[in-house]
Order: sequence, then C-alpha cells, then structure tokens
Amino acid sequence: MAEIFKNIPEIKYEGKNTKNPLAFRYYDADRVIMGKKMSEHLPFAMAWWHNLCAAGTDMFGRDTADKSFGAEKGTMEHAKAKVDAGFEFMQKLGIKYFCFHDVDIVPEAEDINETNRRLDEITDYILEKMRGTDIKCLWGTANMFSNPRFMNGAGSTNSVDVYCFAAAQIKKALELTVKLGGKGYVFWGGREGYETLLNTDVKFEQENIANLMRMAVEYGRSIGFTGDFYIEPKPKEPMKHQYDFDAATAIGFLRQYGLDKDFKMNIEANHATLAGHTFRHELRISAINGMLGSIDANQGDYLLGWDTDEFPYDVYESTMCMYEVLKAGGLTGGFNFDAKNRRPSNTYEDMFHAYILGMDTFALGLIKAAELIEDGELDAFVEKKYESFKSELGQRIRSGNTTLDELATRAQQMGTCPTPDSGRQEYLESIINRALFS
Repeated sequence: MAEIFKNIPEIKYEGKNTKNPLAFRYYDADRVIMGKKMSEHLPFAMAWWHNLCAAGTDMFGRDTADKSFGAEKGTMEHAKAKVDAGFEFMQKLGIKYFCFHDVDIVPEAEDINETNRRLDEITDYILEKMRGTDIKCLWGTANMFSNPRFMNGAGSTNSVDVYCFAAAQIKKALELTVKLGGKGYVFWGGREGYETLLNTDVKFEQENIANLMRMAVEYGRSIGFTGDFYIEPKPKEPMKHQYDFDAATAIGFLRQYGLDKDFKMNIEANHATLAGHTFRHELRISAINGMLGSIDANQGDYLLGWDTDEFPYDVYESTMCMYEVLKAGGLTGGFNFDAKNRRPSNTYEDMFHAYILGMDTFALGLIKAAELIEDGELDAFVEKKYESFKSELGQRIRSGNTTLDELATRAQQMGTCPTPDSGRQEYLESIINRALFS
C-alpha cells in the first residue's frame, strides 16, 4: 500500500523546548505520573467523522480540503482508502483508538440491506488493518440525525417506520462495535428533541427513547457486548430543545427509566459550553453520580453560539479536566478528539498539527493536574471548609438523625446570626496559576 501522508514522519516526543512542529512537546507516552504511564491516563482516539470525512464544508461554502485519499468519493474504494489513511495517521501519532458512526465508514445506500452488506465488508477490512497493531475501537455509534428520515427524531419520531429504521441501525452498529472489540457504544440524540411544544408530546417521545435504549442494552448484552453504553449530552443544535440537555438532565432521565446501571456519560467540552456550564462542571456532576465514562476532547469558541468543535489548546481547561478525571480515578472510556481543523487549515500536515496540539494540551493538563493533587492545598482547603460538619451535631445532620425542631432550637440558643468563613476564591485561583506558570 502506498504511503498517503508522505513527508510526515512518526511523531515523537522531543521535549518542551523543541522547535520541530511535527514533534510532541509534552506528550511523552511512557512518562509515569501518579503511578501510571501518560498513555494509560490519556487513551486518545481518532474521530473517524471529522478526521477522515470532514473537508471544510460549512453553510456558506463547499469543501476546502481533499479527503478523497486518492479514491472516488461515495464508493467502497473511497471507504477503504479512508481506512488506509486512518491507520497510517494513527500509527504515525501513536494513537491507540478510533471512534466511528456507521455512515462514516461506508456510503449509505438507498436499501438498508445493501448498507449493511457494505458495513460488513468495510469492518472486515478494518479488522485486517487492526491485526498486527495495538489499535483498538474505543466506541461505535449509529448516525440517526443526518438522513432526512430522522427530521422528526429517531427514538422520538412520530413514525413507527422511522423508529424501526433507527432500531435497525442501532442493532447493526452494536454488532459492528462487538466485531471490532469496542469498549463502548454511544447515543447522541441530535434529533431527539423538539422545535415547538405545539406539535410535541414530550412524555410520549421520552418514553419511546427510553424503550429504544432498553432494547439496545438487551440486544447488546445478548451478543456479548460487555462495555458501557454512553449518553452524550448536548442542549441544542440541531434541535432547539434536546432531551439530553446536560449531564444532570441525562442522568435524571436514565434513573427515571431504570437505565442507569448500564449507561454512563460521554462528556464533550463544547457541549458543556453550549449548556451554559464549564467542562469541569459536567465532569464533576457525572463523576459524583458514578457516571463519568468517556470524553470528547475539543473546545468551543466563546464568541460563537454553536458547536465549533475546535482542537483543544486551552491548558487551563485541560488542567481542570484532568484534575476531575484523576480525582474520579480515571475513565472507563477514553479521550476522543471530536474536533476538526479550521476551514482554512486544509492540508494533510494541518491534520497532524491539530492532533499534536490536542495531545500536547491534554498531556500538559495532566502534568499540571497531578501537581495540584500531589500538592494537596486545594483538597486541604475544601476539607477545612466543611469541618464544622465533623462535629457531633454535624455528623447527625449528615446521617439524617436530626429534626427541624432540634436544629431550630440550636439556632434560637445561639441568638445572633453566625458568620460563615471566606470562600477565598481568588486565592485558590492563584494556586492554579502558580501550578500553570511556575
């Protein structure tokens, strides 16, 4: 097979002072941090849809990048060329995982039976490429938002026939995920929402979504899928009101319908921004509920109100992300770069620069987060903040062994209003700066 990314060498770690644009400055796969190799803390994954499919098209202009990889688009030859390109790309960067939607890896046919035949053919080819490498599938999913049949939703559709097509796609995508050894399966409800309540029965739609997810769990377990199912929260775009608005909403939905034992969250940084949250907020909410599973590593543009899927470069954000991940004990999934080059960054070399940027950003975030945890000053402050609840009364409050009468009597005995301690936010933020810039 001919080399696709000619003149791009294997990307190696050269240290923070290197001027080589095709080298890692901070991502040193074998460096041990808090007892684990950096590569174990950061199981990076390539997003098939952005890296091998997205070519710069936006609502105002056509492709600016050539992602044909020497084959005619829309053909199985092109599908195989993307496989060749993807594996060469991952091997040159030392990336061990990939993620995919069904229609990323083959052109969708008019007949679902033909689409399934194509999927069988291409996954046979992917398996051939995986042999002899340490590259694995992180997770798979079905695209149930692009095709016009899903304009009113997939699980939330008003059409039984469309619902059946959604079920068929999930069934096949689960089979492919198992075939490729995937660790997870993702539901992103891009069309699972509504534009107006004037034509929407919210309860009906949410019950149907839950039933579809329940059937997916049952089928997945029956064919040997032992990994996690994920929900990827997003508040809007393409639908105005999406049912998986944020982590808290998605977790509440899972618990309401008894799906919480099989599902975790796949948190995307840019989706957190759109929900009006910080990335680390969504990670913390997922973690304290025992549902932090996997991460889509990207960032948004705070000046724009849509999902820009930029490659992460903000080390403050990556540090706070890795702080949450380390405190939670790591991920069951990994870090998928659901990110795309900017439209004018349209060369093969730009694809590598983007991944080097993202991997270095999270590597530096890992290093700095570990320093913060090992320093212990933040943990000590939080522990001291709540120390009054270590008292005998505080412990009874925590265990639910008090009454309003007892607590009200205590307040009346005090008489004067108590003065709470300072939160010292600015001081704590200076600790972050000290770790980042010292």
